[in-house]
Amino acid sequence: MPVFEYTGRTATGQTVSGTLEAKNKDELIRLLRKQRVIVTKIKKKPKQINIVIGSGVKPVEVSRFTRQFAVMIEAGLPLVQCLDILASQSTNKIFAKTLADIRDSVSSGSTLAQAMAKHKKIFDELYVNMVEAGEIGGALEVILKRLADYREKADSIRRKVKGALTYPAIVGTMMVLIAWVMLTFIVPIFAGMFESLGAELPKPTQIVINISNWLKRNM
Repeated sequence: MPVFEYTGRTATGQTVSGTLEAKNKDELIRLLRKQRVIVTKIKKKPKQINIVIGSGVKPVEVSRFTRQFAVMIEAGLPLVQCLDILASQSTNKIFAKTLADIRDSVSSGSTLAQAMAKHKKIFDELYVNMVEAGEIGGALEVILKRLADYREKADSIRRKVKGALTYPAIVGTMMVLIAWVMLTFIVPIFAGMFESLGAELPKPTQIVINISNWLKRNM
């Protein structure tokens, strides 16, 4: 249903404004009249377009959810109640909406695996298959614990790899920057000195000077 932004006046002459859902402008005016508000301005609120790259949910969030879910199931809480609590606690709106959708599907009679399979970008095939095996075998909390262990180890390895790659990337960037500064500013000074002396330069030195000259012309 469209959302409208409105400005109006109350019976006492006070200016009020806000947003309200309505089928059209006429219905909005009728709704506000019931509240004794005379509309002076109406504008349809533009729809927000959210561009999400990937699933919009971080792997660590799925790992945390899996661990909490396992603890709740082991404590004997009903499946739907667990999903409801975890959806309300999630600070990621996309993940919260996903969990709410899974909760509604389970409430409607779907299995947990079937409900999760609808969100393949967040719950991969391995995850769904293991949950299905846990449901069939009556050991869902055990499977969720194993999934949590597996995902937490994978998250730890991922962080270590990123950390290991960060240092070489910084060093490489610094080396390129230093080389650029030397070729652009320092080498031309020495090139001028050599030229004034009229000395014949070794080939490696001449190559470096040629590279420096090319950089100066093209950058």
